[in-house]
Amino acid sequence: MYKKLSFMLVVVLMLGLFVSPAFAENIRVGLILAEGGLGDQSFNDAAYRGLMQAKEELGVEVSFVEPADIPEMEDHQRAYADAEYDLVIAIGFVQESALAEVSADYPHINFAIVDTVVDNPNVTSLVFEEHEGSFLVGVVAGLMTETDKVGFVGGMEVPHINKFQVGFEEGVKYANPKAQVFVNYAGDFADPGKGRELAVSQNERGADIIYHAAGGTGLGVIDAAKANGFFAIGVDSDQDHLAPGTVLTSMIKRVDTAVFETIKSLVEGNLEGGIRSFGISEDGVGTSEFKYTKDIVPQSVLDAVEEAKAKIASGEIVVTDPTK
Repeated sequence: MYKKLSFMLVVVLMLGLFVSPAFAENIRVGLILAEGGLGDQSFNDAAYRGLMQAKEELGVEVSFVEPADIPEMEDHQRAYADAEYDLVIAIGFVQESALAEVSADYPHINFAIVDTVVDNPNVTSLVFEEHEGSFLVGVVAGLMTETDKVGFVGGMEVPHINKFQVGFEEGVKYANPKAQVFVNYAGDFADPGKGRELAVSQNERGADIIYHAAGGTGLGVIDAAKANGFFAIGVDSDQDHLAPGTVLTSMIKRVDTAVFETIKSLVEGNLEGGIRSFGISEDGVGTSEFKYTKDIVPQSVLDAVEEAKAKIASGEIVVTDPTK
């Protein structure tokens, strides 16, 4: 009870900060971030951008919360539902079991969840074809490696993160059959130190390009690359600016677009439960613009990425989804 009351106080304070009086009668949207909260320059920050875009462009009232741990997430979901929010958005697959119960208990409330599927009629499940986007950055790594050794650092070894790994491995092998891919998991999405340690270890074994799918842990991978003179590949958001010239590119996963479009559907009155998938064909995943590495990445590599993208969109290349 103390957690819930404390959380509701936070909600009230946040509404005071974020809601314009002109929109006082508008739709209310609550966002529950994933483990690690804001500042990951990746997954959570992208979701937050989508929420803020909806506030600014659609005039909705918004609130968000950064859970201290996974067990706390259900309390936040229920608190927003108790407060009769029009839409409650849960970020991350770790919220799946809690949302399955909460959404069943509040059938009149709209819910959405990113990165997993909750099969209740009042839940919109927003999923991404991360394996497709990871294939593209795998092509980059396979063609750019000078050692024929590259690496992958994941956050937690779960089916969802395996999608990034498998797509990356297939892209690397497609572009460079001789290449070897080292794989390690940190067991955490918010431990940059562990990410740094794993990246350095892979580099010492010969990996000269390392891709991460590890949230805040991945910031350590980028730091290690910058400090030790090898390349990194970012994930979810455009992370190229974190270490210009060191981050070759980032696998963009448009969580911000998914969050914004879901809220927009609610505002327009056509939000429905079910699954919405965002892959290459829907422009839901892709690569960053190589803003800082155009003088490093040859045009032939950029052309290879575009060719692979077109072949995935047409179905000529089918990237393995290990969750299916």
